[in-house]
Amino acid sequence: MYSNFGCFIGGSWRAGSAPFEVASPVTEKALGTVAGAAADDTRAALEAAAGALAPLREMGGFARADALHRIADAMIARADEAQRMISTETGKPLAQSGREWGLACDQFRWYAEEARRIYGRIVPSRVPGGRFEITREPVGIVGAFTAWNFPAALPARKLAPALAAGCPVVLRPSSQTPGVAMIMVDCIRAGGLPDGAVNLVAGSTSDTYGPIMADTRVRKVSLTGSTRVGQQMIRDAAETVKKVSMELGGNAPFILFDDADLEAALDATVPTKFANCGQVCVTPDRFFIHESLHDAFVDGFVARAEKIRLGDGLDESVTMGPLINGGRLDEIDSIVQDAVRSGAEVATGGKRASGFNEGHFYEPTVLTGVTDDMRVHAEENFGPIAAITSFRDEDEALARANASDMGLSAYAFTANPDRARRVVSSLKAGMVGINSFALAASEAPFGGTNHSGMGREGGPEGIEDYLDTKLAQIVF
Repeated sequence: MYSNFGCFIGGSWRAGSAPFEVASPVTEKALGTVAGAAADDTRAALEAAAGALAPLREMGGFARADALHRIADAMIARADEAQRMISTETGKPLAQSGREWGLACDQFRWYAEEARRIYGRIVPSRVPGGRFEITREPVGIVGAFTAWNFPAALPARKLAPALAAGCPVVLRPSSQTPGVAMIMVDCIRAGGLPDGAVNLVAGSTSDTYGPIMADTRVRKVSLTGSTRVGQQMIRDAAETVKKVSMELGGNAPFILFDDADLEAALDATVPTKFANCGQVCVTPDRFFIHESLHDAFVDGFVARAEKIRLGDGLDESVTMGPLINGGRLDEIDSIVQDAVRSGAEVATGGKRASGFNEGHFYEPTVLTGVTDDMRVHAEENFGPIAAITSFRDEDEALARANASDMGLSAYAFTANPDRARRVVSSLKAGMVGINSFALAASEAPFGGTNHSGMGREGGPEGIEDYLDTKLAQIVF
């Protein structure tokens, strides 16, 4: 399955010297062996990236834009292959995998055009005959680290803006889902970029993360991962004063006000909650339902959840796949059992799925009677759990929704435009959805606040972290 890949260094594939196996979350059996990177392979990738610094910058924004469009064309041509790879490695349904690859392609299209718009400006100087020239330059080599839950969208969000800005990249994808990143990097060869502009190393933390973080030539690192890993990366980046941007954990509140369209809210919320088996950082976790709608919402949610079909995502009739590994399965079951011991009730689900002799399957779960101090509300559950509680008034709902260190996304459903504006202003999150969960788009800035990270991916803002600002005072 991975025989054509391995490490991508200096414009070509080569076998790394630290092989590892990738396991299926559906069967728990090995999908194949990756010729992964040892520390020397990672250092070779860094050397290749250093060699690409000057030629990639000298290409100029218009030439880089053309290259990114060629990459997008190559990715579109391999969409079926990539879609199946995503579903094979993650277990998520094919339809979700196809949408994810489409989003990844769109990142390269969007940043192809942003490459043409890296503008500076001229400011009049107080010195007679002078002027200030402000220009934008690539920050330098980028270390990019991505998680397993969106193995195509996450690398694309880092590779596309970095290349548009003129920054060589050393990409370290998750060792649990390396295959689709390898397909993407293989497509990048069609762009005609300088050798070393993109390099890929997959392997252990000590063999990949360590050398990248220690190298003084790496001037920026970008992470999608847990808050714990992000905190460690910030500490490590401080040693060499690297620029950092990161999208970390979430614990998104969902508020259903009494004037909302109940059926529309349910139709949108249930598939969003259980997409990718709930392993989505922006998925709603904490459900605050107005007391007048609480029982009807629970009934509607349970009815829809019980229609979800579990199984292998490669089966087109399946609507929810497994958790990524046994550790996640144990963690989700622990969170549910903790809630039940603390007084929550299981409206549906609440246990490992029956009928599967293998794989990491957990039933779509709805909990009621949840209190804010329960672990299922206090922490990001990152699984197929909808934890539901009720509220009486707007102030209460907003105060409880904001009672979290996280600040990635938040959602509310209401028919009142004035209330919608108040809610957007009041919720402490980098992204807010009103009557919608559609936050991820190449043209829009994606990211959070507080313990959910810093920086943005997507939109014109997404290229900013890959550029340095230079000021020149010119007098004649």
